[in-house]
Amino acid sequence: MIQGLELRELATHPDERGFFREIIKKSDSFFEEGFGQFSHSLMYPGVAKAWHIHKTQVDWWYVPVGNIKVGLYDKRENSSTKGETQVVFLGDNYGGKVLRIPPGVAHGCKVLGETAHLLYITSTEYDPDEEGRIPYDDAEIGFDWEAGPVIK
Repeated sequence: MIQGLELRELATHPDERGFFREIIKKSDSFFEEGFGQFSHSLMYPGVAKAWHIHKTQVDWWYVPVGNIKVGLYDKRENSSTKGETQVVFLGDNYGGKVLRIPPGVAHGCKVLGETAHLLYITSTEYDPDEEGRIPYDDAEIGFDWEAGPVIK
């Protein structure tokens, strides 16, 4: 796993009315950098959004509706996992999970199937100087957003 990346399983409390799930609490060590902004991204089938990277901002991602494939690439010079790529799946088909993305880790996602909703908290408010973009087909990263599942 990429250094500093955390994928946390969430406790779900179902009953005949539906379920209740806590995503993040300010007392979680997982959330030590704290709240800056809460955002919602609706993405249509087949959409890929990549690559984003932040200098100091931490992101926490949760997908309550739909499914996404998250691509992650460690660009941090002093990281033990520099240059590593990782894939994480979030959404309806993958159980209740929240993903913590540290600064310096490039990230993007692709919608799998129908429309997906990404809810995310950032440790700082939006600042264009903080937000970096990398082309989806960056040769250094070498990630194929069109690739299907591995055949086993």
